[in-house]
Amino acid sequence: MAKIPIYFMPGLAAGPEIFEYLNLSSEVYEFYYLEWRKPLNIDESIVNYAMRITKDIQHENPVLIGVSFGGILVQEVSKLIATRKVIIVSSVKTQHELSRRFKVLSVSKLYKAFPSKFVNNFEDYAKFFIGKSLQKRAVIYKRYLSVRDTKYLKWSIHNVLNWQQENALKNIIHIHGTKDNVFPIKHIKNSIKVEGGTHVMILTKAKEISIIIHQSLTC
Repeated sequence: MAKIPIYFMPGLAAGPEIFEYLNLSSEVYEFYYLEWRKPLNIDESIVNYAMRITKDIQHENPVLIGVSFGGILVQEVSKLIATRKVIIVSSVKTQHELSRRFKVLSVSKLYKAFPSKFVNNFEDYAKFFIGKSLQKRAVIYKRYLSVRDTKYLKWSIHNVLNWQQENALKNIIHIHGTKDNVFPIKHIKNSIKVEGGTHVMILTKAKEISIIIHQSLTC
Protein backbone atom coordinates (compact mmCIF):
# COMPACT_ATOMS: atom_id res chain seq x y z
CA MET A 1 0.00 0.00 0.00
CA ALA A 2 1.38 3.38 -1.02
CA LYS A 3 2.38 5.73 1.73
CA ILE A 4 0.50 9.00 2.19
CA PRO A 5 2.65 12.04 1.36
CA ILE A 6 2.48 14.81 3.96
CA TYR A 7 3.90 18.26 3.28
CA PHE A 8 4.55 20.42 6.34
CA MET A 9 4.60 24.24 6.32
CA PRO A 10 6.03 25.89 9.46
CA GLY A 11 4.77 29.07 11.09
CA LEU A 12 5.85 32.63 10.46
CA ALA A 13 9.66 32.89 10.46
CA ALA A 14 10.02 29.29 11.62
CA GLY A 15 11.88 26.39 10.04
CA PRO A 16 10.92 22.71 9.62
CA GLU A 17 12.44 21.96 13.03
CA ILE A 18 9.14 22.88 14.69
CA PHE A 19 7.73 19.53 13.55
CA GLU A 20 10.48 17.43 15.11
CA TYR A 21 8.39 16.24 18.06
CA LEU A 22 5.49 14.91 15.99
CA ASN A 23 5.22 11.13 16.13
CA LEU A 24 3.67 9.82 12.93
CA SER A 25 4.36 6.38 11.47
CA SER A 26 6.93 6.33 8.66
CA GLU A 27 5.33 3.08 7.53
CA VAL A 28 2.09 4.92 6.77
CA TYR A 29 3.32 8.39 5.78
CA GLU A 30 6.09 10.02 3.78
CA PHE A 31 7.26 13.37 5.14
CA TYR A 32 8.26 16.44 3.17
CA TYR A 33 9.11 19.84 4.64
CA LEU A 34 8.35 23.10 2.88
CA GLU A 35 10.40 26.17 3.69
CA TRP A 36 9.73 29.88 3.42
CA ARG A 37 10.98 31.60 0.30
CA LYS A 38 11.81 35.27 0.06
CA PRO A 39 8.93 37.23 -1.52
CA LEU A 40 9.67 38.55 -4.98
CA ASN A 41 8.88 41.99 -3.58
CA ILE A 42 7.02 43.45 -0.61
CA ASP A 43 3.81 43.65 -2.68
CA GLU A 44 3.81 40.06 -3.96
CA SER A 45 0.32 38.63 -3.50
CA ILE A 46 -0.13 35.62 -1.25
CA VAL A 47 -1.74 33.88 -4.24
CA ASN A 48 1.40 34.31 -6.33
CA TYR A 49 3.56 33.25 -3.40
CA ALA A 50 1.45 30.10 -2.93
CA MET A 51 1.83 29.34 -6.62
CA ARG A 52 5.62 29.41 -6.25
CA ILE A 53 5.38 27.07 -3.24
CA THR A 54 3.43 24.53 -5.31
CA LYS A 55 6.63 23.95 -7.30
CA ASP A 56 8.06 22.25 -4.21
CA ILE A 57 5.18 19.76 -4.07
CA GLN A 58 5.89 16.68 -6.18
CA HIS A 59 2.91 14.43 -5.34
CA GLU A 60 -0.70 14.33 -6.44
CA ASN A 61 -3.33 14.72 -3.72
CA PRO A 62 -0.92 15.27 -0.83
CA VAL A 63 -1.83 16.08 2.74
CA LEU A 64 -0.87 19.66 3.64
CA ILE A 65 -0.20 20.57 7.26
CA GLY A 66 0.48 24.18 8.21
CA VAL A 67 1.09 25.94 11.51
CA SER A 68 -0.03 29.52 12.22
CA PHE A 69 0.75 31.62 9.10
CA GLY A 70 1.82 28.37 7.49
CA GLY A 71 -1.78 27.25 7.99
CA ILE A 72 -2.99 30.26 6.03
CA LEU A 73 -0.50 29.54 3.27
CA VAL A 74 -1.42 25.85 2.87
CA GLN A 75 -5.04 26.91 2.47
CA GLU A 76 -3.97 29.18 -0.38
CA VAL A 77 -1.94 26.34 -1.89
CA SER A 78 -4.97 24.03 -1.66
CA LYS A 79 -6.86 26.41 -3.95
CA LEU A 80 -4.27 25.70 -6.65
CA ILE A 81 -3.75 21.93 -6.40
CA ALA A 82 -5.84 18.91 -5.47
CA THR A 83 -5.25 17.72 -1.91
CA ARG A 84 -6.18 14.68 0.13
CA LYS A 85 -6.63 16.78 3.27
CA VAL A 86 -5.55 20.14 4.67
CA ILE A 87 -4.74 20.31 8.37
CA ILE A 88 -4.06 23.61 10.10
CA VAL A 89 -2.65 23.98 13.60
CA SER A 90 -2.81 27.17 15.71
CA SER A 91 -4.12 29.08 12.71
CA VAL A 92 -7.31 30.61 11.27
CA LYS A 93 -9.71 29.56 8.52
CA THR A 94 -11.08 33.01 7.65
CA GLN A 95 -10.32 36.66 8.25
CA HIS A 96 -13.21 36.69 10.72
CA GLU A 97 -11.28 34.45 13.11
CA LEU A 98 -8.65 37.14 13.61
CA SER A 99 -8.93 39.06 16.87
CA ARG A 100 -9.80 42.74 17.12
CA ARG A 101 -6.13 43.50 17.81
CA PHE A 102 -5.19 42.24 14.34
CA LYS A 103 -8.07 44.08 12.69
CA VAL A 104 -7.03 47.36 14.31
CA LEU A 105 -3.46 46.89 13.09
CA SER A 106 -4.69 46.12 9.59
CA VAL A 107 -6.92 49.19 9.36
CA SER A 108 -4.46 51.57 11.01
CA LYS A 109 -1.43 50.33 9.02
CA LEU A 110 0.69 50.92 12.13
CA TYR A 111 2.61 47.72 11.51
CA LYS A 112 4.22 49.34 8.44
CA ALA A 113 5.95 51.89 10.68
CA PHE A 114 8.07 49.31 12.52
CA PRO A 115 11.75 49.98 11.73
CA SER A 116 13.78 47.29 9.96
CA LYS A 117 16.22 46.86 12.83
CA PHE A 118 13.29 46.09 15.11
CA VAL A 119 12.03 43.48 12.66
CA ASN A 120 15.46 41.88 12.47
CA ASN A 121 15.46 41.50 16.25
CA PHE A 122 12.57 39.11 15.92
CA GLU A 123 12.43 38.00 19.55
CA ASP A 124 11.38 41.53 20.45
CA TYR A 125 9.02 41.80 17.50
CA ALA A 126 7.38 38.43 18.17
CA LYS A 127 6.44 39.48 21.70
CA PHE A 128 3.75 41.65 20.18
CA PHE A 129 2.16 38.67 18.46
CA ILE A 130 2.95 35.82 20.82
CA GLY A 131 2.88 37.54 24.20
CA LYS A 132 5.04 37.76 27.28
CA SER A 133 5.49 34.00 27.46
CA LEU A 134 8.12 34.43 24.73
CA GLN A 135 10.44 36.02 27.26
CA LYS A 136 10.40 32.84 29.33
CA ARG A 137 11.22 30.67 26.34
CA ALA A 138 13.84 32.84 24.64
CA VAL A 139 16.23 29.97 23.99
CA ILE A 140 13.55 27.81 22.39
CA TYR A 141 12.27 30.59 20.17
CA LYS A 142 15.74 31.62 19.10
CA ARG A 143 16.20 28.11 17.78
CA TYR A 144 12.91 27.77 15.94
CA LEU A 145 12.41 31.31 14.63
CA SER A 146 15.18 31.05 12.09
CA VAL A 147 14.03 33.24 9.17
CA ARG A 148 15.40 36.75 9.70
CA ASP A 149 15.02 38.38 6.29
CA THR A 150 13.43 41.80 6.76
CA LYS A 151 11.48 41.76 3.49
CA TYR A 152 10.05 38.33 4.27
CA LEU A 153 9.00 39.29 7.81
CA LYS A 154 7.28 42.49 6.73
CA TRP A 155 5.60 40.68 3.85
CA SER A 156 4.39 37.89 6.14
CA ILE A 157 2.97 40.19 8.79
CA HIS A 158 1.19 42.24 6.14
CA ASN A 159 -0.40 39.10 4.71
CA VAL A 160 -1.50 37.76 8.10
CA LEU A 161 -3.18 41.05 8.95
CA ASN A 162 -4.75 41.54 5.54
CA TRP A 163 -5.71 38.00 4.57
CA GLN A 164 -8.96 38.07 2.60
CA GLN A 165 -10.92 34.87 3.12
CA GLU A 166 -14.61 35.22 3.89
CA ASN A 167 -15.60 31.57 4.19
CA ALA A 168 -13.81 28.49 5.43
CA LEU A 169 -12.69 26.05 2.76
CA LYS A 170 -14.03 22.52 2.69
CA ASN A 171 -11.78 19.59 3.57
CA ILE A 172 -10.08 21.52 6.42
CA ILE A 173 -9.15 19.98 9.76
CA HIS A 174 -8.44 22.71 12.31
CA ILE A 175 -6.51 21.85 15.49
CA HIS A 176 -6.43 24.69 18.01
CA GLY A 177 -5.26 25.23 21.57
CA THR A 178 -7.57 26.60 24.24
CA LYS A 179 -4.78 28.86 25.54
CA ASP A 180 -3.69 30.33 22.21
CA ASN A 181 -2.92 34.02 22.82
CA VAL A 182 -2.29 34.89 19.17
CA PHE A 183 -5.52 33.51 17.74
CA PRO A 184 -7.79 33.22 20.82
CA ILE A 185 -10.09 30.21 20.82
CA LYS A 186 -13.16 32.41 21.37
CA HIS A 187 -12.86 33.59 17.77
CA ILE A 188 -12.30 30.11 16.33
CA LYS A 189 -15.14 28.00 14.95
CA ASN A 190 -15.32 24.26 14.24
CA SER A 191 -11.92 23.23 15.56
CA ILE A 192 -10.57 20.21 17.37
CA LYS A 193 -9.58 21.70 20.71
CA VAL A 194 -6.37 20.86 22.54
CA GLU A 195 -6.83 21.69 26.20
CA GLY A 196 -4.09 23.97 27.51
CA GLY A 197 -2.51 24.26 24.08
CA THR A 198 -0.78 27.58 23.38
CA HIS A 199 0.27 29.07 20.06
CA VAL A 200 3.42 26.95 20.17
CA MET A 201 1.70 23.68 21.00
CA ILE A 202 3.25 22.05 17.94
CA LEU A 203 6.26 21.84 20.27
CA THR A 204 4.58 21.34 23.62
CA LYS A 205 1.58 19.17 22.68
CA ALA A 206 3.12 17.23 19.81
CA LYS A 207 2.00 13.80 21.06
CA GLU A 208 -1.65 14.85 21.26
CA ILE A 209 -1.49 16.62 17.92
CA SER A 210 0.08 13.54 16.31
CA ILE A 211 -2.82 11.39 17.46
CA ILE A 212 -5.36 13.87 16.06
CA ILE A 213 -3.54 14.06 12.72
CA HIS A 214 -3.39 10.27 12.37
CA GLN A 215 -7.05 9.85 13.31
CA SER A 216 -8.08 12.57 10.88
CA LEU A 217 -6.26 10.87 8.02
CA THR A 218 -7.34 7.30 8.69
CA CYS A 219 -10.94 7.59 9.83
